[in-house]
Amino acid sequence: MRHWRWLVVVAPTLLGLGLSLYFFLEYNKSHAHIVYLRADLGALSFVLGLLLSLAVALFFILRAWKERMLLHNLRTAAEERRRFLRRLDHELKNPLTAIHAGIANLAEAASNGLNHETIASLQTQTVRISRLSSDLRKLAEIEVRQLECLPVDVPLLLQEAFRVACEHPEAGKRTLNLSLPQAPWPLPTIQGDADLLFLAIHNLLENALKFSNQGDTLELRAFEDGQQIVIEVADTGPGIPGDEQPHVWEELYRGQASRGVPGSGLGLALVRAIIERHNGSVSIRSRLDQGTVFTLRLPAS
Repeated sequence: MRHWRWLVVVAPTLLGLGLSLYFFLEYNKSHAHIVYLRADLGALSFVLGLLLSLAVALFFILRAWKERMLLHNLRTAAEERRRFLRRLDHELKNPLTAIHAGIANLAEAASNGLNHETIASLQTQTVRISRLSSDLRKLAEIEVRQLECLPVDVPLLLQEAFRVACEHPEAGKRTLNLSLPQAPWPLPTIQGDADLLFLAIHNLLENALKFSNQGDTLELRAFEDGQQIVIEVADTGPGIPGDEQPHVWEELYRGQASRGVPGSGLGLALVRAIIERHNGSVSIRSRLDQGTVFTLRLPAS
C-alpha cells in the first residue's frame, strides 16, 4: 500500500483515540453525571474509530487483491494469445512451404507436362489451410454469437451424432456402441443450441475415430447426475500422456500422437467453447495403452 493509504486507515483510530482522551480529561475535571456519559462516549468513539480503520483497511486489501487478480488474468490471457499465435504460425508454415515448393516444381516441370503428385500435394495443403481458416472462424463466432436457447432432446441428438459417426470411413474397422438410459425415465431435455451441441459431440466422435486403431471400441454414452446431463465419448485407443492432457483443449495444440494426422488442431477447442457457452464443463481421463474418456457436463432443464 502507498503511504497515504496507511494514513487513511489509521486516521479513524487516531480520531477515536483523541476523542476518548478528551472525554477522559473532561471526566477528571468534574464528577457530574454528564461526565460519566462523556467518558462512555469516549470509549465508544475509540471502538468505532478502530472498527472504521479495520473496514477501510479491508477495503484497500480487497481492492489490491482484485487489482492483482485482474493483472494476473490479463497476463494469462496475453500469454495464451501469444501461444496461440505461435501455434498458428507453426500450423500455417508447413502447408505454405509445401505450396511454395509445389509451385516451384510445377514451374520446372512446365516444359515436360504437369506433375500430378505436385498438384495433389498442393490440393491437400490448400484444403488444410481452408479447414483451419473455417475452424478459426467458427471458434470466433461461438465466443460471441447469440445462442438459441431452445429445449434439446438429448437422446435424439446423440442418436443422430452416432448415426453420422457410423458413416465415417473408419467406423467399419471399429466397434461403435451407443448407451442411453431407458429406465426408470429417459434423459431430460437441456436448453441450448442443438446445432452447436451436435457439432461438439460430432467433433469428439470424429476425434476418437481418428486417433484410435483398427479393432478398437468406441462408446457414446450419457446419464443423469443430479441437475446435470453427463455425456461421454470413450475409446480403447492408445491414450494420451499425462503431461499433454491439460493442453488438449487449447487452440492449435497437437500432441505427439497427432503428428502426421490430418486436422486443424481446433476440434477440442471448439468443443470446450461450445460447452462453456452452455454453462457446462469439459474434462478428460486417459491412460496410456488403455484408452481415453472425454466428458461433457451440461445443466438439465
